[in-house]
Amino acid sequence: MQIRDYFLALRRHGIAIVLLVLVGLGAGYGWAAIQTPVYEASASGFLRSKATDQQGVALAPNASDNFAKAKVPTYRDMATWTNVAEFAAKQLGSESSPEDLVRRITVDNPLNTAILKITAQGTTPEAARDLASAWVMGLTATIDEFEGDGTPGSAPVGIVLGESASLPTAPSFPDTKTALLVGGVLGLGAGIAFALLRALSDRRVRPGDDVEQRLGVSVLGSIPTVGKKDPDQRLIDLSDTTKKGSFAVSESLRTLRTNLQFMDVDHPPRCIVVTSAMPGEGKSTVAANLATMLAANGEHVALVDGDLRRPTVATTMGLIPGAGLTDVLAGRADLIEVLQRTPRVPGLVVLGAGTIPPNPSELLGSDRMRSLLNELAEHAMVIIDAPPLLPVTDGAILTHQADGAIIVVTVGGTTYDLVDKAVEALEKVRGRVLGVVLNRMPLTGSGTANYSYDYHPQEAETVETKTDKPAKPRRVRTAARPGGGVVRTGQKPRPRPAPSTGAVNADFDEDAALEQLFDDATVETSAPKRRPSG
Repeated sequence: MQIRDYFLALRRHGIAIVLLVLVGLGAGYGWAAIQTPVYEASASGFLRSKATDQQGVALAPNASDNFAKAKVPTYRDMATWTNVAEFAAKQLGSESSPEDLVRRITVDNPLNTAILKITAQGTTPEAARDLASAWVMGLTATIDEFEGDGTPGSAPVGIVLGESASLPTAPSFPDTKTALLVGGVLGLGAGIAFALLRALSDRRVRPGDDVEQRLGVSVLGSIPTVGKKDPDQRLIDLSDTTKKGSFAVSESLRTLRTNLQFMDVDHPPRCIVVTSAMPGEGKSTVAANLATMLAANGEHVALVDGDLRRPTVATTMGLIPGAGLTDVLAGRADLIEVLQRTPRVPGLVVLGAGTIPPNPSELLGSDRMRSLLNELAEHAMVIIDAPPLLPVTDGAILTHQADGAIIVVTVGGTTYDLVDKAVEALEKVRGRVLGVVLNRMPLTGSGTANYSYDYHPQEAETVETKTDKPAKPRRVRTAARPGGGVVRTGQKPRPRPAPSTGAVNADFDEDAALEQLFDDATVETSAPKRRPSG
């Protein structure tokens, strides 16, 4: 992973990081709330010397101060004796053991001074204050007992209370601010570790990933996610540019169309399979919309439903299911008889799946299938909706029959391992991988900077125009065939039994009929509307 990938991982899991930080803050605050508060109070005592020389003459002030300082280490150690603790317990009337009281006392000596600072801890402010004061008195009594005759002030060096213990206003433990800081830091660290571990272990195709480098194939386009009220409505309205989602999908399909047209200018692919690694990745939707976009550009396009297990093309294009590909392969119908026009897209001819056969793989791999595709490719660009590659072999077989395949990949759903296996399945049959299409790319979020569609046209001003009368459905001649006849748009073709030898009309030219069919399907594009000036 590169540095950019780490930043993308942190951005992608930003919500998880924030939640873990909040959990850390909550844990720190909760820990501080359940702790027993500890208060500290301090009292200071000054060591004063009463020493005299052998003749009973008082020592000079400097000598007396030095004598007192010399006693500091001794008295500091005496302050931790159980004798002092017993005196303090008796003074306070406490039932705590002397050892427990000693653990609650800290004795400090400021540098180069004759001062002892007694710091006592208690569960309440009053308990800490009283213990500190009682400890100073207990230390004074212990010094008089061991260095004097036991009477108060009989020791040569005594302790004078310099600063009495004051009542603490806040507990010294726990420190809520410190607990929150530690909890937040730990939560942040846990969130970063979680994000990096997920990024390293997550094999799904993500927005912002360098897909071409990781897969070794080209990315032909990225189609964003657009929510639809009707899940059966798969075709995108190319004329709707007012909505950001529709405009984004239209532009992404145009990008895909352009990349296909300039993929190999010397030998451009004419027969393209659209498939995916697993079901539910949107390959049928991409195939239908890609064919629609190619037809809208003025090209002759034939959309073939090669999914003989779960056909959906007829339903998507609004056609009546009937005879189709399997009937042609079985010899029960001619190709020209089962091709249908779609009323939604002029210039697009659809070949449905037909009757679902028991042996799809054998039919798709037959020589008759190859001849059929070659025949269609002579007159139009063929887009084949194929089954997914990993569950069945139909998609790989179709790719071997065609010029190449486009693999549809769901962003955030398909793993790189599945795509690698799909590519390997095509390479085993010597199929050509034209590239991948990233489907359901989010319009917002991390890694979508390269896939934003903010440059959309302004909404045109409303101009009053004359309302034309709705045009009557016109009769579209598909081709001249024995017996003549006309097929209306969307009419269900009737399969006919396979003709016996000698019963075939020798005057019927299917190639000429296909030529006439696609010539009739020429797209008429209107001139762009101009906005009124002024």
